[in-house]
Amino acid sequence: MSADTVSVTGWGRTAPTAARLIRPRTYQEAAAAVRGCGARGGIPRGLGRAYGDAAQNAGGAVFDMTGLDRIHAIDADGGTVLCDAGVSLHRLMEVLLPLGWFVPVTPGTRYVTVGGAIGADIHGKNHHVSGSFSRHVLSLELLTADGEIRTVGRGTPLFDATAGGMGLTGVILTATVQLQPVRTSLMSVDTERATDLDDLMARLTATDHLYRYSVAWIDLLARGAATGRAVLTRGDHAPLDMLPARARRAPLAFRPTQLPAAPALPERLLSRTTVSLFNELWYRKAPRARTGELQKIATFFHPLDGVPHWNRVYGRSGFVQYQFVVGYGQEDALRRIVRRISEHRCPSFLAVLKRFGDADPGWLSFPLPGWTLALDIPAGLPGLGALLDELDGEVAAAGGRVYLAKDSRLRPELLASMYPRLDEFRALRAELDPRGVFVSDLSRRLGL
Repeated sequence: MSADTVSVTGWGRTAPTAARLIRPRTYQEAAAAVRGCGARGGIPRGLGRAYGDAAQNAGGAVFDMTGLDRIHAIDADGGTVLCDAGVSLHRLMEVLLPLGWFVPVTPGTRYVTVGGAIGADIHGKNHHVSGSFSRHVLSLELLTADGEIRTVGRGTPLFDATAGGMGLTGVILTATVQLQPVRTSLMSVDTERATDLDDLMARLTATDHLYRYSVAWIDLLARGAATGRAVLTRGDHAPLDMLPARARRAPLAFRPTQLPAAPALPERLLSRTTVSLFNELWYRKAPRARTGELQKIATFFHPLDGVPHWNRVYGRSGFVQYQFVVGYGQEDALRRIVRRISEHRCPSFLAVLKRFGDADPGWLSFPLPGWTLALDIPAGLPGLGALLDELDGEVAAAGGRVYLAKDSRLRPELLASMYPRLDEFRALRAELDPRGVFVSDLSRRLGL
């Protein structure tokens, strides 16, 4: 088991802190690392795709769990997989797609581990149908602060604290996951333009139930009558009879495209003018309406994964990803927030709006029934901190919340109103981990 003191940061590259990075290769080494992590405690980490400081631990230990990456068993008839928590969704797709199975939920990147997917209780374009990742986890093995390994079934308090618990209840070692059956590795995709935010919300409300997957890219630099204009993309796994003859020879092939690594752009190229021009071109190149386009799984779900180190594009200052949700009936709050972002002229290439379905049982799980907006913002944007504080207040007043897996700057006094089961989470942590073994920069900052 190796251990080095290194600088650790989130995917947004905004607040690196030094920690001992410990790389266990066996469950026994993981238990030894937990028992010996020292006074500053430790936190598990996967592939580092949490945008903020959830997988950092200044002055303490960070457990790199990617060395525990075995797939133990696949039930090809029942559609379940038992695997180590360090297995990536990319690896599961490589192995499972040829067998006719797909992961039940995937975020915008497949380079997350199963443990990270549970710890952040990730969601995808299908939340309105399928919920978040942990809804499909049948059981898991959890290494707790006392060095013991517990089998945790869903529906128990410990499971619900761990799902979305950001690694603070223990180290997930294995999980059994229920999979989604598919006939092909292609997607049937419908694309259409929406002229403004109200048009977009109306289209989503009226027809989202017809699609398994749904997402809208929003131009947050558009103003006036075009505020909130968007490109709406929805789809489902393509049936075999939809494929052209040449594709039917290998209908379940998984061949993601890899492009050259992204350069770190000079920050002058991230100006409002440059991003506004990009957004204008992106909106206009989208079809007004197109149905039944065949796309690769990687193209539909993970377009940015084809560009290694795409997070460098925001320059040396890094970027903040801000994601919030407000409930149905709070559309006026969403309109105010979108208008405020537009007025501030935030140069965001990546801004997406989705609808969430029923809330998931995790005590700190992010989704609730409503509208969720996520956007990337260069960290060096003048006035960004004050703007986001203002938006946090608007979100909290509307009964919404921000996503902890992407957060790096939320004020702690807003946390309890956003996550009403916070006290239960804190009480279980205190009982399970009285010495505070599991700790992160996020948990210190917010008092989790």
